[in-house]
Amino acid sequence: LEDAGYNVETHGQKGFNGVAILSKLPIEEAGAEDYASLGHARHIAGRLENGVTIHNFYVPAGGDKPDREINEKFGQKMDYLAEMKEAFHAELPKKSILVGDLNIAPREDDVWDHKKLLKVVSHTPVEVEALVQTQDAGKFVDITRQDIPDGRLYSWWSYRAREWDTADKGRRLDHVWATPDISNAAHSSRVLRT
Repeated sequence: LEDAGYNVETHGQKGFNGVAILSKLPIEEAGAEDYASLGHARHIAGRLENGVTIHNFYVPAGGDKPDREINEKFGQKMDYLAEMKEAFHAELPKKSILVGDLNIAPREDDVWDHKKLLKVVSHTPVEVEALVQTQDAGKFVDITRQDIPDGRLYSWWSYRAREWDTADKGRRLDHVWATPDISNAAHSSRVLRT
């Protein structure tokens, strides 16, 4: 990618988790936090020359059962979100963009069937509340919904589903947020289905 003119910042674990930022503009690494002390490569930050910081997050999926007592992975997900929220409370982000697979579809129109998915990990009320609190702690604007305020919108479909494109049973798990001081510069957010 660097040969193609991209500046690349990566943080990964061979065979496991990883995040990256590709930029046509010069970028320098600005940190990689281990939220919830999982030892996972789930965050990287890069700073552009104009001072904008880009954060790429890969929030844990959370397993199959939305109960930390019987599902350790769900507890890890909730702890990860809690530490993100606390970090934003401790130091309010400025000139920041947050992107990534946050593994939560917060709105009713971010899932194919709100009522059927209320007890499914990625759309449970406790996860949605934690994500909203995290977003609010950083005062982040949801750029995708700023550009596409209404209607069903998905970024993920199960690879296990037959004819996933026709069935269209998706969820919006991937997000683009920005701090209010730069959110008005965003435009043309969209999901490309391939």
